[in-house]
Amino acid sequence: MRFDGDLRYVALGDSHTEGVGDGDDSTGVRGWADRLAVHLAATGARVEYANLAVRGRLARQVREEQLAPALEMRPDVATVFAGVNDVIRSGYDADEVVGHLEAMFADLTASGTRVATLTFPNIAKVAPLTKPLLPRVLDFNERVRAAAARHGVVVADVAAHEISTDRRLWSRDRLHCTPLGHDRIAGALASALTLPDSDDTWCDPLPPPPRSGALRTVAEEVRWLGAFLGPWILRRLRGRSSGDGRVAKRPALLPVEAEESSSDA
Repeated sequence: MRFDGDLRYVALGDSHTEGVGDGDDSTGVRGWADRLAVHLAATGARVEYANLAVRGRLARQVREEQLAPALEMRPDVATVFAGVNDVIRSGYDADEVVGHLEAMFADLTASGTRVATLTFPNIAKVAPLTKPLLPRVLDFNERVRAAAARHGVVVADVAAHEISTDRRLWSRDRLHCTPLGHDRIAGALASALTLPDSDDTWCDPLPPPPRSGALRTVAEEVRWLGAFLGPWILRRLRGRSSGDGRVAKRPALLPVEAEESSSDA
């Protein structure tokens, strides 16, 4: 991949790619895809970037709604990350979900696009009450790695590094990253894509956190149940999604400035 000319980057996915957790709906969300676009621009290339991701989308919806527009943009680089919304729902079908991801990998790489994806961290260490879902997550990651290998897709194997489950990288809902977490993921993708001046500092550990007592830990779990898990379950029962009525925040290719800060975490 050359960095001395024009470069088109398109991001496909759900809330993680949209940037939820990094900013808010009043000021706008940023996220790791925006930050990766800045990494690309820092190479000296003239980068145009589109982000087609919409929160709440399932892998099938990402493929149905975002793949065709992405292909029309003829991207040089694309990131594809979806499936987490599927994994956490009842009725999850691993073959179907990863099949949608692999179809996107196949179509994008066949068009000459350099594609990158991610693995998802051990959610049981981030939200202990989700431990029953861990086998699904581990299997999902293995399937994504295998599908990526079949199509020459770059994998930023975030799950393989301990830093990925540091609570300081995760927002209060424990599903989305903080600005620091998004910044680390952008660094992981830049490293996986072997961008000039990228390195492995993204996985460096943070200083040890203050120790929490047992009562405080229990209180935090109770608050999480009431503030996040409960409302999520209620939306599912009502057949609603956090992405209802939403559209992509950056549906067209727009220029990216290299001097934009990517480290304000």
